[in-house]
Amino acid sequence: MLAAFAETVRTAALGPVADLGCGPGKVTAHLADLGVPALGLDLSPRMIGLARAAHPRLPFAVGSMTALPLADRSLGGILAYYSTHHTPPDYLPGVFAEFCRVLAPGGHLMLAGHVGEEGIRRPRQAYGGHPVSYTSHLLPPPRVAALLRGAGLALDTHVVDEPAEGATRSFATFLAHRPEAAPTA
Repeated sequence: MLAAFAETVRTAALGPVADLGCGPGKVTAHLADLGVPALGLDLSPRMIGLARAAHPRLPFAVGSMTALPLADRSLGGILAYYSTHHTPPDYLPGVFAEFCRVLAPGGHLMLAGHVGEEGIRRPRQAYGGHPVSYTSHLLPPPRVAALLRGAGLALDTHVVDEPAEGATRSFATFLAHRPEAAPTA
């Protein structure tokens, strides 16, 4: 899916792609390796420090999806890869409106993350060798799709992957774009 998304945004040539919630920058670097002009943004200064150290040729910045430090219509694409399911659902309309604001007309979005029956999960996992606890706000895929449409984005498709044997969560990938007549914030 990432390779197909990279090909789509590279062919459209509408501007750089922002990897929002980039963490240590691994996926941002993968996009760049696929020929996409990419930048990374994360709320955590520590994650941005790790990303800059690991990938010094790429631009990374600290910032929030609720108020993106990017100009209107400045991006050809947004990748939100396993980053928005940590956002409380009440904030998602504003986050998705920010996505629409910074996407160029015709710009593409790939949103991927955990989905499920509406609720909160607080799993403990290891990240970078350290145990962490974080909150996942699970939403059913139709609700995520409705929120994207409500923000002015056109949903192209979505795919839901059921949990593999032994896993407990489904995940979904949504592909959308900003229509030519999308509202400006």
